[in-house]
Amino acid sequence: MHLDKTIGNRRNSLVVLELPFNAGLKEPLPGHEPGVNKLPDHLKKYGFHGALQPVEVQRLPAPPYTSIMDAKSGVRNVPTIISYAIQQAELLQTILNRHQFPLLLGGDCSILIGTALALNKLGRYGLFYLDGHTDYMSASLSQSGGAAGMDLAIVTGYGHPSLTNIGQQQPYFQPSHVWCVGNREYEQAYVNEILQSAIQYTDLAGLRKNGSNACTNSFLQMIEQEKLDGFWIHIDVDVLDDAIMPAVDSRTPDGLSYAAFKEILRPLLASNKLTGLQITILDPDLDPDGLYTKEFITNFCEIVTASWRYE
Repeated sequence: MHLDKTIGNRRNSLVVLELPFNAGLKEPLPGHEPGVNKLPDHLKKYGFHGALQPVEVQRLPAPPYTSIMDAKSGVRNVPTIISYAIQQAELLQTILNRHQFPLLLGGDCSILIGTALALNKLGRYGLFYLDGHTDYMSASLSQSGGAAGMDLAIVTGYGHPSLTNIGQQQPYFQPSHVWCVGNREYEQAYVNEILQSAIQYTDLAGLRKNGSNACTNSFLQMIEQEKLDGFWIHIDVDVLDDAIMPAVDSRTPDGLSYAAFKEILRPLLASNKLTGLQITILDPDLDPDGLYTKEFITNFCEIVTASWRYE
């Protein structure tokens, strides 16, 4: 099902879908839930919605936070994650079937599961996964048991079937249709898992060595060669340099500058194959005055609105 050519002008079809979900993360301190569930409201407070002027804002309320480990899968909050993903997928399918352009605001990275379920039902899609981590590992390697650290593995069919095969749809994305870009966690056991997959993997060092154009061009060429119906962009803000975006749950030194971030996004946002995108992980509890959030909004909205001028 080819949707993006009928979406038309994204400025006039933009729908923001707020997903204040945090059950994909382990609690940072005993009795303290992850603050990423406050992200949609935090972005709105500091002008994100006002800058983009969506034609509609929808919200899928999240269930109360728990941190219950599922013994079979080794992942926390599995029933909650599945239920929310199915509801999210239904909302997203409706938005896309109306030929609108969705921008999803998490929440943690596990919202990718709901996105993947929706796209898999609608056709064949690629994924550009922009993240400071691979989020591709087995539960046995995870120290937290949080699905947000395994979401790329889950949506490409690597993991326990309770999460990887919801509705008998495994895999939601074909691994060869996925680009994982920006990881800077180089521990060998961690990286080995994605290297053994069919995912196209470009870490931060490789991105700097070969240039972002080589990365994005190869991804867009794959979309055309495979005759995919479109592609999705996942943005975890921890892909940014820790100096400009420290308000994340898993901090790591280094990362992308805003100039490099824009250079990567520019050709992707300009493509008529782009079906939608999502933003995750910025934790308002770690940026109470909005210092880093405001800078992110300025830079992100600048590149998005610039892409609209060429539609």
